[in-house]
Amino acid sequence: QVQLVESGGGLVQAGGSLRLSCAASGSIFRIGTMAWYRQAPGNQREYVASIASYGSTNYGDSVKDRFTISRENARKMVHLQMNTLKPEDTAVYYCNVDVVTTPTSSYIHFWGQGTQVTVSS
Repeated sequence: QVQLVESGGGLVQAGGSLRLSCAASGSIFRIGTMAWYRQAPGNQREYVASIASYGSTNYGDSVKDRFTISRENARKMVHLQMNTLKPEDTAVYYCNVDVVTTPTSSYIHFWGQGTQVTVSS
């Protein structure tokens, strides 16, 4: 099995910054795309950003130019640097990682348990 543990959430004032991290562990043969999603109360889960195994990145429109995703392949970690935070960024942030668990298996999506980010106005 694969475990994803997020960290770095918390309470910050508008205009501030936070850095989220997600560490993958367990039965991992290869890691593919790593991503962050978020879900605010009453809303559907929303795509935030992703980074491919070779480093290509993509961002949701609402976070472009404010958030930066990065990864550390040797440590099986993905980070999300969030700058110029806004109250509308308040949500539970989830790590999502594509993992191959054996040399002959296909990619499986795994989710972390989520970390709360609250931005006060």
